[in-house]
Amino acid sequence: MLADVISKPIYQALSELTQDSRVEVALSIAIKDLVRLKLKEINQQRSAFEQQYGMDFVAFKQAWEKGVVPDAHSYEVEQNYWEWEASVTDENQLVKMLASLS
Repeated sequence: MLADVISKPIYQALSELTQDSRVEVALSIAIKDLVRLKLKEINQQRSAFEQQYGMDFVAFKQAWEKGVVPDAHSYEVEQNYWEWEASVTDENQLVKMLASLS
């Protein structure tokens, strides 16, 4: 049934990447791998921010709200804040997603 809605090149790529010719199994494996890859990327981004600022996002947000983050309203720091917050949110969603796929 899934083979009817997945193009032949996609099916072949899924089969080769996952080493499984069953579409439903190959698709499940591929999705889990994609979520793990995204989690790895998000973890690297989060770790870079934590290293740059010497704290996790919760501590950074508290410091931001207290006004103790240097240059808090500079373009770079504000951009880092929003990207860091997004990475934490994305990480939480991806962890839940991966758990639901297992």
